[in-house]
Amino acid sequence: MSSAPPPPRPTAPPKPHWDPQPTRRTPWLRPTIRIRLTLLYGGMFLMAGIVLLAIIYLLAANALHDGSAVPFRFASQAEVQITSDACPSISGPVDAETFRIWYAQCADLQRAAALDVLLSRSLLALLGLAVAAFALGYVMAGRVLSPLGRITRTARRVAGSDLHRRIELDGPDDELKELADTFDEMLDRIDRAFTAQQRFVANASHELRTPLAINRTLLEVQLSDPQASPELTQLGRTLLATNERSEQLVEGLLLLARSENEIVDRKPVDLAEVADRAVEQTRAEAAEARVELRGVRRAACVRGNGVLLERIALNLVQNAVRYNVGTDGWVEVRTEVRDGVAELVVTNTGPVVPAYEVDTMFEPFRRLRTERTGSDKGVGLGLSIVRSVARAHGGSVTAEPRENGGLTMRVFLPV
Repeated sequence: MSSAPPPPRPTAPPKPHWDPQPTRRTPWLRPTIRIRLTLLYGGMFLMAGIVLLAIIYLLAANALHDGSAVPFRFASQAEVQITSDACPSISGPVDAETFRIWYAQCADLQRAAALDVLLSRSLLALLGLAVAAFALGYVMAGRVLSPLGRITRTARRVAGSDLHRRIELDGPDDELKELADTFDEMLDRIDRAFTAQQRFVANASHELRTPLAINRTLLEVQLSDPQASPELTQLGRTLLATNERSEQLVEGLLLLARSENEIVDRKPVDLAEVADRAVEQTRAEAAEARVELRGVRRAACVRGNGVLLERIALNLVQNAVRYNVGTDGWVEVRTEVRDGVAELVVTNTGPVVPAYEVDTMFEPFRRLRTERTGSDKGVGLGLSIVRSVARAHGGSVTAEPRENGGLTMRVFLPV
């Protein structure tokens, strides 16, 4: 009796991918507050002008209609000669009834012509006043919203890690000044907290590095003793490896803390050169693991910190080599520029990665499955540092599992 085939393994739904193409919007089409206030002021004036024009038009039409009655009568036939071009022609002797009909038609024509002239000239005047109202509304909205522009510029400078700037808005004690004062108070607290963090990082760097460096020196001195027993030598190597892992952990934590802020001092950096250095530094490790390094790296110049960008490439390439299939494995490192965005792409062979575990890999000290702790492949901060440095440069990083195992890591940086 044949057994039924096992049910197919459930797969996670495909993950949405970010389109690195920047959205270009025309500045004049942005629905800014200034544009909306201008449209509001101008629209209200235009509506009020249209209502006023309609009232004047109706009043003028009513007045002309009331004055259209014939203010005279004929006692007998009279000889009539028409001098107006707007009224129909009439000549010769005319009786009273004929003249009354002709006069009513002539008055209707003249009234319609007068109303048309009034309407056309009023519309032209309204159009001119509407343009002036929109222009004046735009200028006045700019003056009213100028404090918001000052707040925005200060916030942008603060976003660039310049926490010492303040708005210090002068003027009446209104809602905008209250907002500016509240923002200044928040900046004071953030500045104090950031200064305390920097001080803590500096102190932690000194306090943690010094004993680890001393331990490493003592262990290296002990290992250099030719009279040391094999057991002692093996113990020293184990302790030295543990000490080196602790040093990597401290360096990773300090780098992660420093890279959380946006990069202010930016210089031109070629991602292709950065990727080449990372590949060369990892080539010996890849050769030992029998992993092939390949890929075409085209010039992709960005502005940023070269040391931090090199750490991005080095972490990605090292992870791709260490978490590979071993023999016959490969790592492809590519750089290029597409749609105004520089890309660093690192693809490798390796174990199958479930789609639901991709996001957790970017969290500190998180590894896949059983490799979360106790692994000798790293301290679990590599991808966290990659994401932090990419964000500090105004970019992003994504991970996409490959069907046959491994990952495709993409780093997007603005050019």
